[in-house]
Amino acid sequence: MSSHVKFLFSLQRGWRALVLLAGVFGACFATWAQNWPVKPIRMLVAFPPGGPTDLVSRVIAQRLSEQLGQPVLIDNKPGAGGNIAAEMAANAPADGYTLFYNTSAIVIGPALYGKVNYDTLIDFAPVALTASVPLVLVVNGKSKINSVAELVATMKAQPEKSNYGGSGPAFQFANELFKLKTGAPGEFVQYKSMSETITALISGDLMMSMVDTGPATAHIASGQLRALAVTSPQRLSSMPQTPTMAELGFKDIEFRYWSALFAPAGTPKEIVQKLELEVNRILKQAEVIAQMAAIQVTATGSSSQELSKWLAADLLKWNAVAEGALMKK
Repeated sequence: MSSHVKFLFSLQRGWRALVLLAGVFGACFATWAQNWPVKPIRMLVAFPPGGPTDLVSRVIAQRLSEQLGQPVLIDNKPGAGGNIAAEMAANAPADGYTLFYNTSAIVIGPALYGKVNYDTLIDFAPVALTASVPLVLVVNGKSKINSVAELVATMKAQPEKSNYGGSGPAFQFANELFKLKTGAPGEFVQYKSMSETITALISGDLMMSMVDTGPATAHIASGQLRALAVTSPQRLSSMPQTPTMAELGFKDIEFRYWSALFAPAGTPKEIVQKLELEVNRILKQAEVIAQMAAIQVTATGSSSQELSKWLAADLLKWNAVAEGALMKK
């Protein structure tokens, strides 16, 4: 046998060995992923304890702990509009033992700041949408403004008095979307919390704003605030008399502040699929739906693929708003 033929036989045996080895590693990897989890899981939450995002994350973490047989431990990492937690999650090991719970901030941050230390569409493995919170457009309860049309007309007639406020970029984006689609002027006033924003509306310091339905509901019921429209596709059961923006002819003004579960990019697909299945099971439980409804949050499940498409669409939407409103920093 010539040396050339021997070399070819040797090369062939080497490739067979590599293929066999790859199969062994693949089988071991699949078994490891199927046996997950075997230790506690950390869930990074991009906002501080006590708020709606944190409360929903804890409901999901508790149920996941029960269903997976391992503790899912909340680790709040607030700051920079969710960017601190996002950067930590993007750099975490993709082994299924670090999860990431965030909101619309994961698309609003890049739209607002332009450059952040993560790529929303590359650095994360989407698991599922979990919850959504529509906003309600309100004015002072003593105001003479009784409709969205009257609000727009007033803002255009009194641009020097037209303003709105909020406690973070998401609320600024929602209000800027309103301005872009209606042509109404107005200056944004930054507040530290939603309660401060509502106080400013009640005192007359703000002409209007889009706010969380949860904190606003009691003030609407008492007459301190007047609801003009909600930003959801359908009317809300908590305020059925309030029309949607679409009903009033503003189909492009739809905003839902959502939250979702992610894993670092590269997390084994078997783990992502298992999480997707378990999270969607949780969100169909009557007790979970009731817990969320109590804080004016809607349980919203989805597939991983649906969340991926949602992220891409939201990035385009909020980039357009940021550019149109000259918001980019």
